[in-house]
Amino acid sequence: MSQRIIGNKIIELKSVDSTNNYAINLLKKQKFNEGTIIYTSKQLSGKGQDNNYWESEQGKNLTISIILYPKFLAAEKQFLLNMIISLSVSDYLKSIIKNHKISIKWPNDIYIDNGKVAGILISNTIQGELFENAIIGIGLNINQLVFSSDAPNPVSLKMITGKNFHIKKCLNNLCIYIEKRYEQLRNGLTDIINYDYLTSLFWHESFQKYKYDNNIITAKITGISEFGKLILITKEKHTIECDLKEITFIIE
Repeated sequence: MSQRIIGNKIIELKSVDSTNNYAINLLKKQKFNEGTIIYTSKQLSGKGQDNNYWESEQGKNLTISIILYPKFLAAEKQFLLNMIISLSVSDYLKSIIKNHKISIKWPNDIYIDNGKVAGILISNTIQGELFENAIIGIGLNINQLVFSSDAPNPVSLKMITGKNFHIKKCLNNLCIYIEKRYEQLRNGLTDIINYDYLTSLFWHESFQKYKYDNNIITAKITGISEFGKLILITKEKHTIECDLKEITFIIE
């Protein structure tokens, strides 16, 4: 049996501004084994999409970055990496939470029902048409009960289950699911990845309200483009293909 790649080496820090920034600076100095994880219990300036702040109470949550070298993946296929990481976190949550809906809010927020439990931030370095490296940042709310930021709908595993979780056990188990999905990607099982991602999407195939082009529209998600754009169809049968900054989910 081959040795697991994800989490084969863990660099644990007492505190750091951002695990992604730390990993990026590490790789400027030397190359680390693929699957190396940067882990801290105290992240001072965690980042989410569009430079949003990621709140994490010290010692209560999982804040990590993973170093990958997906050189087998063409640069134009990089959204597949986003898909498998989102699916990995979703897979892990489904293994421990049975009576709630786990979904992926496009492109890579993980939801339990209508609450955000995890966020993902991927920093890719591309040379020509191929990957040089990818830094996978994951923030997963585990034992935190009070959130003071203006994030609209944060939840944690403890808030949902009432149970206290061992953070490092959560990390180890999450690594197992990331390993499985990364192996799918390496083996070219893109049909499975695309299907699983699409059918896991928050609001997939149901008409919901969105803000698009400064208007409120009612539409349903029907697909994801090759480059990761969200494809919707309105009730008036108009097809929309949009990037992250072009559309807002209206969650009531």
